[in-house]
Amino acid sequence: MMIEQLVTSLIASAAFGLMFNVPKKLLGHCGFVGMIGWFIYISFVEHKADSVFATFVSAFFIAVVSQLFARMYKTPITVFSISGIIPLVPGGMAYEAMRYVVMNDYSMAIQLAAKAFMISGAIAMGIVFSEVANQLVKKRTSR
Repeated sequence: MMIEQLVTSLIASAAFGLMFNVPKKLLGHCGFVGMIGWFIYISFVEHKADSVFATFVSAFFIAVVSQLFARMYKTPITVFSISGIIPLVPGGMAYEAMRYVVMNDYSMAIQLAAKAFMISGAIAMGIVFSEVANQLVKKRTSR
C-alpha cells in the first residue's frame, strides 16, 4: 500500500509541475519532492501523530529539499516547493466541508473546515520555518 501511495504522489507532483510549465528535465525532481513529503506525512500519521503536525513536518522537509534542488539546478525554489506541496493540500477535506454546508450539517462542516484551515496553516508554517532555518544556517556559515 505504501509503494502505491508513493508512486501516486510522485505522479501527482510531476503532473502538477507539467501543468505549470516546469522544465521537462525537472519534472522527475518535482515528483521526487512530492513523494518525499508524502512519505514523511504517511510515516508520521501511521505512528499516530496528529495530521496537522505531520503536515507541518512534511512541509518543512519539502521546503528544505526544494531549497537544495533550487541551488543544485539553479532554478527558483517555487519550481520544486509548489509541486511538492500538492499531495499535502487538504482539497478533499475542504470539499467535504462544503458538502456538509449544502446538506445543512453545520457542526460537521465547521469541524472539517477548521481542520482544513489548520492543515493549510501547517503547510505555510512549515515552509516559513524552513526558510528561517535556511537563513540562520547561511548567517552562521558566512561568519
